[in-house]
Amino acid sequence: MSDTSEVIRRFNDAFLRHEPDQLDELVGEGCVMEAIQPAPDGARYEGRAACLEFWRALAADRTTQFEDEEIAVAGDRATIKWRYTYGTGEADYVRGVNLMRVRDSKVVEALGYSKTPGEVAVPLAADSTSDR
Repeated sequence: MSDTSEVIRRFNDAFLRHEPDQLDELVGEGCVMEAIQPAPDGARYEGRAACLEFWRALAADRTTQFEDEEIAVAGDRATIKWRYTYGTGEADYVRGVNLMRVRDSKVVEALGYSKTPGEVAVPLAADSTSDR
C-alpha cells in the first residue's frame, strides 16, 4: 500500500469512526482546505491549525455520518467520492468529492465539491428545447 493510500485510509477512518484525535498526526503545516459551504464557492481554510479545527469538529459530530463511495490514489493525490448523511430522513444526505494531496505522510490539500444545488436549479433538459 502506498504512503498516500495509508494516509487517506487513516484520514477517512477518523470521520467514519468519529475519532477526531486521529487527525492530529495526519494534517500538514501548510495545509489548504476548501469546504463545500457556503455555496457557491465554499470556504477556504489555510494552515494546519485552521484545517485541523474544522476537521476535528466534523469528525466529532456523531449526528452525521460519512460513507466512502470510491477512493482512487495516483502518486501523491487521491480522489474520494463520498456520501454525507446529516439527518434521519431519506433525502437527508449530500454526495460529493474531495481532491486530496499528501506530502511527507501528511494531508496538505483537500478541495471539496458537492452536488448541493444553488439557489436556482439548472433547467431540466426538456426545458432547454422551449422557445426563448
